[in-house]
Amino acid sequence: MFEAIGNFILEVDNVIWGWWLIILLFGTHIFMTFRTGFIQWKSITKGIRLSVTKDLDAEGEVSNFGALTTALAATIGTGNIIGVGTAIALGGPGAVLWCWLSGVFGIATKYAESLIAVKYRVKKRDGRMQGGAMYALSRGLKWKRLGAVLGMIFAVFAGFASFGIGCATQVNAIAGVVKSNTGVPGWIAGIVIALLTGVVIFGGIRSIANVCEKLVPFMAVFYVAGCLIILGINYDYIIPAVSTILRLAFRPGAAAGGLVGTGIMMAMRYGVARGLFSNESGMGSAPIAAAAAQTRNPVRQALVSSTGTFWDTVVVCLMTGLVLVSTIMKNPSINVDEITDGGTLTTLAFNQIPYLGPIILTLGLICFAFSTVLGWAYYGERAVEYFAGKKGLIPYRILYVAVAASAPIVTLDVVWALADILNALMAIPNLIAVLLLSNAIAQETKKYINDLDAWDDSPVPVIED
Repeated sequence: MFEAIGNFILEVDNVIWGWWLIILLFGTHIFMTFRTGFIQWKSITKGIRLSVTKDLDAEGEVSNFGALTTALAATIGTGNIIGVGTAIALGGPGAVLWCWLSGVFGIATKYAESLIAVKYRVKKRDGRMQGGAMYALSRGLKWKRLGAVLGMIFAVFAGFASFGIGCATQVNAIAGVVKSNTGVPGWIAGIVIALLTGVVIFGGIRSIANVCEKLVPFMAVFYVAGCLIILGINYDYIIPAVSTILRLAFRPGAAAGGLVGTGIMMAMRYGVARGLFSNESGMGSAPIAAAAAQTRNPVRQALVSSTGTFWDTVVVCLMTGLVLVSTIMKNPSINVDEITDGGTLTTLAFNQIPYLGPIILTLGLICFAFSTVLGWAYYGERAVEYFAGKKGLIPYRILYVAVAASAPIVTLDVVWALADILNALMAIPNLIAVLLLSNAIAQETKKYINDLDAWDDSPVPVIED
């Protein structure tokens, strides 16, 4: 019975992630790139600076940096380590290019969805700021009934998605790496992560943001340092790896090290899907954290939030892809045909660093995955509160911790497929919000882009708890 359910989930995953969704997602990225006047440049030149500039006089619960690191905590996770490896294993080396491109163009969509999250956010009676696609849809669309329905659909799917992308896949990955490198049974790792998660998430957004502000910079530098060491070891295969990625992104064929390109469809399918899993541009998750930020106007925080996609995919995912492809090409003994999960590929790559390789990978993955568990717990809470009220928060937290504890015993391919499905179902109403509100996004951008210190005088509505 469980095998039949698993096969059904895999089939649904293949149907949902067809050409239609790739066109919708990538098309939105490209459309918003033009609609915002190639905001990617502003994101890099101004957003990075703003992300470390406090805006304490503005309304909000956490600093710009706290909101960014909470979002980065949720995005920089197993998608950057295992997700990229899985994309290569299933879609060939060409998937790295499509994953990277989803990040480059996805910066514009992340900017757009974050802007409307701040613009249409609301304040609870107790002072908490809340926003996201559900509020943008219900408050921003002219068709109020349609907006209310789509907002509720997004919130429901976001609540369920948090158990998959945010919890089960992350803890499952931690358990697998810990077991393979230390011999500690996976169920023990699951219980430890579940207990730590419970301690943090019951403290709310400030508790989560405080942990993420300290954990995210450390884990990013730690992991990138490991990648740079491996690229130094594989220096003579970096150029061939880039050439292979570019060539096999568009056509089937073979390359050194047993690498096989399966064609543009498979490369795009797994590259874009893992890109979405990694950077979450277009999914509507990170804007939930952006809405809680202390910011003067929507454009200011949108620029800060969009830098998350740059760091997550344009930098970290690309480095992981180059590490894996160059490692496979340098070590022909690696039988790619027998490897279907990214964790194995990544482990083989980091084993090239004597003694320290497994330690770097294990600590890096634990930090990445645990921070993602925390960030997505916040997203899930806001979604659940939207459709179930505050009475749903305690049951949600208990269930979230229970999923974390049981995740190590779940079949990984089914978990990834289920996460992909829920990601897509979240993305659809969010992308509708971005496209239908694109005029408002363009107007706000034009209004504030040259004066990011200008105040938005429009009042934030106060609603009942």
